[in-house]
Amino acid sequence: MKKILFSVLILAAVSACKDDDTMISQDINYAKLPQEFPFSKLATIGGVDVNNGGFGSGAAAHPTRKGEFYVITDRGPNTDYLNGKKFLTPNFTPTIMHFKINADGNIEVIKYIKLKNPSGQLITGLPNPVGMGSTGEVAYDASGNVLGTDNYGLDSESIVAAVDGTFWVSDEYGPHIVHYSADGVELERISPIGVNTGPRKLPAVLAKRKANRGMEGLCITPDGKTLVGTMQSTMYVPTKALATNTTLTRIVTFDIATGQTKQYLYKQDGGASDSVCDITALSSTEFLVIERDGNFGSQGGLKKVYRINISGASDVNGTDLAAVDGMKINGKALEQSTWAEITTAGLKPVTKTLAVDLVAKLGYEHDKFEGIVYLGNNKLAVFNDDDFGVVDDGSGNPKAKILPKTGKVDKGTMYVVDIQ
Repeated sequence: MKKILFSVLILAAVSACKDDDTMISQDINYAKLPQEFPFSKLATIGGVDVNNGGFGSGAAAHPTRKGEFYVITDRGPNTDYLNGKKFLTPNFTPTIMHFKINADGNIEVIKYIKLKNPSGQLITGLPNPVGMGSTGEVAYDASGNVLGTDNYGLDSESIVAAVDGTFWVSDEYGPHIVHYSADGVELERISPIGVNTGPRKLPAVLAKRKANRGMEGLCITPDGKTLVGTMQSTMYVPTKALATNTTLTRIVTFDIATGQTKQYLYKQDGGASDSVCDITALSSTEFLVIERDGNFGSQGGLKKVYRINISGASDVNGTDLAAVDGMKINGKALEQSTWAEITTAGLKPVTKTLAVDLVAKLGYEHDKFEGIVYLGNNKLAVFNDDDFGVVDDGSGNPKAKILPKTGKVDKGTMYVVDIQ
C-alpha cells in the first residue's frame, strides 16, 4: 500500500458517520498502515496456540477524538462440532478494544472494555437459552463436554460508539442490539418480538436468522437518532427449505427515541454462502456496506464495499410486526419470492454501486473482512476478524489459521483504502 498522510474528517457527534455540519479536519498519520494489532496468547488447546486477539468483528470511530477507534471481538475462539460449537475458552468475555493512531503513526491501545450483564458481572460468548435468543446451537468445551447457556451471552459482531460515551452492539444470537455503558455494563437489550429480553422490540421475523448469521453490521445515522443494522444473509423465512431467494437479505432501522423500526430489502451479488457484514453511514440515507465470501483473497475471495441508498427503497416491515414470517406478497414470504415477483408487487430494494474491491485494490488476503469506518475524503478504514488465529481442522479441533499467500498466522490488521 502507498504511504498515506491525509486530512481525516471525523464526526464530532456520532461514531463512524459523516455529518457536514460538525466535522473537524485534522491531519492523522496513517503512513504505517497496514498494521497488526498487539496480542498475547490466550490458551494452548491440543498443542495449538489461541491468540488473545479476535478484534475486528466490528469497528467504530471515537465520536469526538480524531484518530481514535474501537474494535470488538465476537463470542470467542470456537470450532464446529456436532450440532453446535466447541468453545475453546468457555469463560471468554466479548471485549471492546479502544486504540489510537499515535503521533508516530503506530497503533497504541488505550484500554480494553469487557462486556458485562446488568449486575456488572462479566458475560461470556455462550449461547442464550430458549426464549432468550437461542439459535439452537449446543455449546461444548474443547473436550466435547456439553456446556451451559448464558442469558446475557453475546456473539457480538458490530459496534457503535455514541457521543455520550455508551456503546451499541449487535449480535448473531437473538439477534440482539445491546446498549452498554462506557464501562461495558448492559443498559438495554433490544430483541425480536417473542424473545424475552425487554419491552422495546425488533420485528419478530428477524428471529428467523440462520444460526451464526444474525445482525452482522450496525451503525448510527449522523443525527444520532437511528441505528441501522444489516442481517448477514438470507433468513429462514418461512423455513430453511422454503427460503429460496438466496440473494435477499434485510436491513433494519431502529429509532432510538421512539423504538420505531423499518425494514429494507438488500440484493446480494453472491448467494447463500456469502455475507453482508459491517455498515457505516455517509448520511441519513446513504451507507457503505461490506459483501464478502469465506475465501482468502488469493483464493478468489470476494471482498467488496458498496455504496447503498435507502431513500427510494420500500419499507417492508408490514402492518403486523409480530408476524413471524413478516410481510407477504401473493401469500408468500419475501424470502420465498423471486426478485421479479417482488418488483411486480411494487417493492424496491436499496440501490447500490461498487465503492471498492479490496482484492483488486490492495491484494487483500484475509478471509473475514468484517469492520469498516468511513474517515471522510473518500477514505475507508478496514478491519479483519482473525478468529483468534485458529480455524476448524474438520473434526471439531483447532488448527492454526494460516494466510495462504504469506504462510503466516492471521492477525487482526487495520488498513486504509481509497473508495469511489
